[in-house]
Amino acid sequence: MSLRVGLVGAGNMAGVHADAWATTPDRIVAVFDPDRERASKLAAESGAVVADDFESLAGMVDVVDICAPTHTHASYIAAAADARVDIVCEKPLARTAAEARDAVAVCEAAGVRLLVGHVVRFFPEYAAARDAVVAGDIGSVGVVRLDRSTYLPAGASSWFSDRSKSGGVVLDLMIHDVDYARWVAGDVERVYARSAGGGDHVLATLSHTNGAISHIQASWAYPMGSFRAAFEIAGSDGLIQRHVAVPFEASVEASDDVSDVPQPPSSSTESPYITEIRHFSSVLHGSGEPRVTADDGARAVAICDGIAESLMTNRAVEVGP
Repeated sequence: MSLRVGLVGAGNMAGVHADAWATTPDRIVAVFDPDRERASKLAAESGAVVADDFESLAGMVDVVDICAPTHTHASYIAAAADARVDIVCEKPLARTAAEARDAVAVCEAAGVRLLVGHVVRFFPEYAAARDAVVAGDIGSVGVVRLDRSTYLPAGASSWFSDRSKSGGVVLDLMIHDVDYARWVAGDVERVYARSAGGGDHVLATLSHTNGAISHIQASWAYPMGSFRAAFEIAGSDGLIQRHVAVPFEASVEASDDVSDVPQPPSSSTESPYITEIRHFSSVLHGSGEPRVTADDGARAVAICDGIAESLMTNRAVEVGP
């Protein structure tokens, strides 16, 4: 059975998701975006129709895929839950921890599935490193170091620079590695962070409940076209490093001809976004459990809220369960 998918948003990430859905048994039947011209273009490319509003889109589909700006996620999730439609939502789950918790609650109450697009869990090198940790190959995890540094998204995605909408580099970019650190080293109880570059370069330390520590760097202060991503996981019996575990070029040189929204490099011949959407499709068809739960998405936002508070107060911040 083919699921009918409705795309909410028609920007860069919606196009990435559209390409990924094309590799599944499911089909995109409708696109909604307040920018009707942009929605029409993506709908034509996807063989879909343009929905006049979210309510009409929800009435046509089995699954809503939310690729709209971060500050709109919570309202779209609530509306989809009210329509009893399953949901795929790009990270972050919501703009604030309170909104994220509410999103999880309304979906549970409505009995609809909520899948969150934390795509780093689907990068083969990151997944392989986590598998090695779970297998006990490096003993007990002690220190995790993560780096994700690139340029500020621009063009049609200039809403990223409005922190009231995007949450800035912490909620949009660092959250990838916040979620990964929690996936590898367990729940987080305390955070401390400092910033530079007008807040576009952030260093955060996460204290995990099991005693492990994660050091995370995220930056939008790099030249256009550049993207650096790396990890290191130190355990009691060994060390995993990204360039050792999976040999590939970990950075892209600066260029003037680049996407408005940075795309991370991967060693995979298949886009991790395709891997992610195929997984979500399988889950929605009733095969297996989600690699990323709604609760995972909410906890990542809560940790990022703590980091943002630490940046404002220059104090360590306790992170709630």
